[in-house]
Amino acid sequence: MASCPRCEASIDDEARFCAECGAPQTEDAAEELDEYVQRQAEEVAGAGSTDGGNAESNAFPSKEELTDRQQLWRRGCYVAGYGTVVVALTLVPAVGAFPLILAGIAILPPIRRLTAEPLGSPLKREVMAGLYAIFAVIGAALLFLL
Repeated sequence: MASCPRCEASIDDEARFCAECGAPQTEDAAEELDEYVQRQAEEVAGAGSTDGGNAESNAFPSKEELTDRQQLWRRGCYVAGYGTVVVALTLVPAVGAFPLILAGIAILPPIRRLTAEPLGSPLKREVMAGLYAIFAVIGAALLFLL
């Protein structure tokens, strides 16, 4: 019986790969593994390209593809959303805190991605801002009235 040069486990003389660590034991096995890894890398790289026809990648451009105005909008949404959620969590026993939490969640940019699949397309930024305003007004009114 031979031993694996990588993990020193005992393996059969005719084994192409080590049963313990998976290391190739022959030149042919090493070339086969390299080709497999190359194919997997090409598939992963091909799936992430915008010319693959993926509608989601077109609806949600990467950070490098965003204009300065879009980046400012996204940052503002994060600040408003997380700020509202943090403030609302400090007021949790009050009834008005729960609409404020929903408002903070509604304005966060990842919510657009989450709503895109069940709705068929992402909600527009204006709709997200409108939801934020509605929930925030309801929450603030409940806090002041109750």
